[in-house]
Amino acid sequence: MSLRFKEIVKRDMYRYNGARSLKELVKNYLTEPGANYMFWFRLCQTYPNPLFKWILRRKMFKYGMEIFPSTEIGSGFYIGHFGGIIINPLAKIGKNCNISQGVTIGRKNRGKNAGVPTLGNQVYIGPGAKIMGGITIGNNVAIGANAVVADSFPDNSVIAGIPAKLVSQKGVEGYIEYTDY
Repeated sequence: MSLRFKEIVKRDMYRYNGARSLKELVKNYLTEPGANYMFWFRLCQTYPNPLFKWILRRKMFKYGMEIFPSTEIGSGFYIGHFGGIIINPLAKIGKNCNISQGVTIGRKNRGKNAGVPTLGNQVYIGPGAKIMGGITIGNNVAIGANAVVADSFPDNSVIAGIPAKLVSQKGVEGYIEYTDY
């Protein structure tokens, strides 16, 4: 196995509870659906083996997540609660991001901001949020529950509402943990 694969998986697993030992990392794999899914996701990205892709596809149905191996996701990706998570394969997500249940990161096919979102590092996405279009979400951004985000927002934003509006410039303080791996 490549060192890159091992390091990324360690970072993903660490984000769940600060696990450092092999025993704790394995426990996260066995007990956390998001960690389990991301292990197979990373395996498919690193080693595009048909068996691994088949297993990931089974996990998609089991956990209700549609995140394809072609999606560019930085290390330390944390899935807080699984179910109803859909991410466009062309989306780009930075390091140490948190995603909750019911989140869609999707494509907008026409009009202003047509395209697929790019999210920076340390982005917290609350339950039910929808992020769509060729927009850019900066670093250290918190997106509130059920927000509908169709415009770009700068670093350190806190955004909420339908359509999403800037609420403050306090960023993700208190929302993203275990990034000191």
